[in-house]
Amino acid sequence: MRQYIQGLAVVLPLLFVAFGTFQPAAADILDTEAALAERVMGDESAPLTIIEYSSLGCPHCMAFHRDTLPMIKKEFIDTGKVRMIYRDFPLGARAMAAAMVARCAPESRYFGMIELFFQKQQEWTHAEDALAAISNVAKFGGMSGDDVVQCMQNQALLDGIRNRAENGQIDFEISATPTFLLGGEDGERIEGALSADDFRDVIEKALN
Repeated sequence: MRQYIQGLAVVLPLLFVAFGTFQPAAADILDTEAALAERVMGDESAPLTIIEYSSLGCPHCMAFHRDTLPMIKKEFIDTGKVRMIYRDFPLGARAMAAAMVARCAPESRYFGMIELFFQKQQEWTHAEDALAAISNVAKFGGMSGDDVVQCMQNQALLDGIRNRAENGQIDFEISATPTFLLGGEDGERIEGALSADDFRDVIEKALN
């Protein structure tokens, strides 16, 4: 647990060792408060809240978004039964970079960007030129290569993502991804990418 927190503290220099340059961005380039606001799918008045802690570089998280989330969205989110909050828990420098870029995109495109990063996971996590691969995904969110570099230079954004991950680890014992809090911050912790059928059963039990 402590090792993960210490690792996040040095991830920004690692990003720019990997991506080639580091020049801190001016504080007013990005509305950091808006970029760090909770990203939510579903009705605020839904009877059940699910919080997902996820890393964009995590294959199990990718499997959940590919195989299980579409069912949850169709049967529970779109019908007003579930409100789902996505929280970053980036594992590694590339996952942190992707999380930052997704939050720099327009909020209306955020979840589309998340899904694209999962769909293209093998490409940007294994590419020799990580910056180019991440930028290629970001362009679908209306971001240029310069936007991506500028975004990844924003210390306040990185600190905000890192602090939320640290708080999840300390407050809710998050240690792996994906992890879900079923019922919000006071709810049951579920680890791992459950199948669609298993997750349906868990949600229906909680609703009932």
